[in-house]
Amino acid sequence: MSNEIKVHTQEEYGLRPEAKEFPMMLVLSFVYVCNAGCPNCPYNNSEIRETYKDAMLMSDEVFHRLADECGPHGSLLRLSGGGEPMLHPKAVEHMLYAKDKGCRIGLITNGSRFNEENLTALIAAGIDALEFSVDAGDAETYAIVRANLDWDRLNESVRMAVEIRNRLKSPTRIVTSIINQQGVDVDKAEAHWSAIVDKVQIRKFLTWGYNEDKSADDSAYLPPEDRLPCPWLFERFNVDSRGDVTLCGEDIAFKERFANVMERSIKDIWLGPEFEHYRSLHLARRGHEIPICAACPDWKYRSWQYNYWKVLKDAETASPHK
Repeated sequence: MSNEIKVHTQEEYGLRPEAKEFPMMLVLSFVYVCNAGCPNCPYNNSEIRETYKDAMLMSDEVFHRLADECGPHGSLLRLSGGGEPMLHPKAVEHMLYAKDKGCRIGLITNGSRFNEENLTALIAAGIDALEFSVDAGDAETYAIVRANLDWDRLNESVRMAVEIRNRLKSPTRIVTSIINQQGVDVDKAEAHWSAIVDKVQIRKFLTWGYNEDKSADDSAYLPPEDRLPCPWLFERFNVDSRGDVTLCGEDIAFKERFANVMERSIKDIWLGPEFEHYRSLHLARRGHEIPICAACPDWKYRSWQYNYWKVLKDAETASPHK
């Protein structure tokens, strides 16, 4: 595994310069359907999907509302959430719409639904990042941690994406992510994928409040006793398929939702009293007074410096067409 020294704290905390007027990233719970049976997925270990039977897919109205407002700000729409985004029948259409509006796009995918046609469409449009969740470096491990998916198809999809990107000389960055969990040889996995993609990201195992903790590395990024502010409140905006907004991505059930993008603008919500209240408590080292933060088992794994933006920068540096 990489011996890179990772810095996680900083001198001062608060809204990043790029996020003072508008969120840098919108994390979209784009779908609540999945074709994988991953044993450590919080959606497979909860009843959350049952509560979204009326909104298993993000509607055109909600997605267009997000893309239309985010485009002028160049915000990154990160498609993830309760399942496999490419199972949305309008996944490619929506991403192309958002790119046309000026958004950046980061797609997190298990890679099972790609073919040459849809990969070419996305990469030709300059999708900013294709992140394949792989979690293994061999077929045997993959069959366990990524149940119901096919190792050979994954490898074919990743290699196809790289080949198309290189041929088109697209700026698309291609990343694989590996969760550092029990039963996974992270070094072997990193060696396999680093020979293929721009960047391999080693992720901490998160419980999301639903999983049994099976981390293979529980060393903290932010020492819990210091109660340092969580960076997610200062850069990320979380929206579900209904357009509801919650305080933090840790709230994957959106139990603490407090606004809806169909009723208020994103900017109004981002700069509004709710976020101001939550951020003020974190900056005063009193984030634990917020119920969801007090119960958060994963706060210690946040990082102010080694984050998604750092991964994208590393991938861009490594890409042959940066």
